[in-house]
Amino acid sequence: MKESTSKEKVLKKVRDALVNKMLPPYESVDLESPVHAAPDSEFLDVSFAEAFSKVNGQFVYCADYEELSLSLKALLKKKNIEKLFCGEAFFSGLLDEKGIGCIKDCKELDECQAALTGCEVLVSRLGTIVMSSRQGGGRRSFIYPPVHIVVANSRQLVWDIKDAFQFMHKKYDGGLPSMITFVTGPSRTADIEKTLVHGAHGPKEVFLFLVETR
Repeated sequence: MKESTSKEKVLKKVRDALVNKMLPPYESVDLESPVHAAPDSEFLDVSFAEAFSKVNGQFVYCADYEELSLSLKALLKKKNIEKLFCGEAFFSGLLDEKGIGCIKDCKELDECQAALTGCEVLVSRLGTIVMSSRQGGGRRSFIYPPVHIVVANSRQLVWDIKDAFQFMHKKYDGGLPSMITFVTGPSRTADIEKTLVHGAHGPKEVFLFLVETR
């Protein structure tokens, strides 16, 4: 039978490769061990803070939620933020309890100077914040405002991306959200002349408040 299409030729090569399997040419190569070295510190919060700071993220450690509220008030005053968006019920309730005003209606997000959100997990090796569509407040809440404030707790810390996916698989009982976003510091864009611009396609500043959990 004459092979009339490129598709048929490709499929034939795939079938032939499956039938006539070859042994691995480099049997001594270790494909099981992690590619990246183990963390320098046994404390994942320290590793995260160091990596996050290297990508211009601003890290704030809080011993408890009382200290979190004080730190948030200080930040909002320092940055002169009067319109703070928070669409996640847990955090908006916490803000109300601590006397910190926030906007909950996503229709007013465009007018807000900052947004406060939670996150799914923190990747210590990269200083990366993992967000998803399962969080309240909508996807725009961590993209549109010029200042993004993230509140997380120490139980959300993992070492690498593989661990982050395992964490989320367990959290969502084997499923995953329809969208997962990895945020590594503020938005950065470079043109053809390698001129780096911050905040062109996302928040210009990202703050991570890590609350210790015991």
